[in-house]
Amino acid sequence: MTSVPTPIPSRTQYVLDAIKHRILTGQLTPGQALVETELAAQFGVSKTPVREALKTLAGTGLVVMSQYKGVTVRMVDADMAREVYDVRLLLEPEALRRSVRGGASLDAARSALTRADDATDTAERSLANREFHRALYLPCGNPLLARMLDEVRDQAALVSTVAWAADPSWEREAAEHRDILRRALDGDADGAAEALHAHIASFVHRAFPEPLATEGER
Repeated sequence: MTSVPTPIPSRTQYVLDAIKHRILTGQLTPGQALVETELAAQFGVSKTPVREALKTLAGTGLVVMSQYKGVTVRMVDADMAREVYDVRLLLEPEALRRSVRGGASLDAARSALTRADDATDTAERSLANREFHRALYLPCGNPLLARMLDEVRDQAALVSTVAWAADPSWEREAAEHRDILRRALDGDADGAAEALHAHIASFVHRAFPEPLATEGER
């Protein structure tokens, strides 16, 4: 039997994946400048694939392109974090509910949770945690719903990276992940969705607490 050769990723895709990985693991920090010539030299490519990769990253909300400041990693503030997590709160628990009710396999979620527990550095654990969440919503039976969550996935990961750098909360989140998966494996769709909602809400509230109201605002 003749084997089909594995497609070689394009230079643009290679650069895109590499820059995204550096952003989502904290190697490139919010506000840091991304200079085309420097990146091209680092990756051994021309400026064209770097430019195309940065345009794609701008479209996903991970970098900002400015006529005056050039390209920078997107800054994370409370308003941005709450907007992203508000979308997750609206969509992700419902997607999990549908995954469980549809009897979807959650082996990928179980595997991602194990990788997160066995991780030896924060970058590896962060990536495993992202895969855990995606494995819960991906088999929801509604491709559009899954794509909508995929669209905010990178921005949510950027928020998490910034929050963890300031206040690591790995152990608490790992325990919450185990509880969510246990409920899902037990077939408790509503309980798993409620636990996931509480997990997402508590994270953003801890990382970006609402300011206290002044006397005039009460």
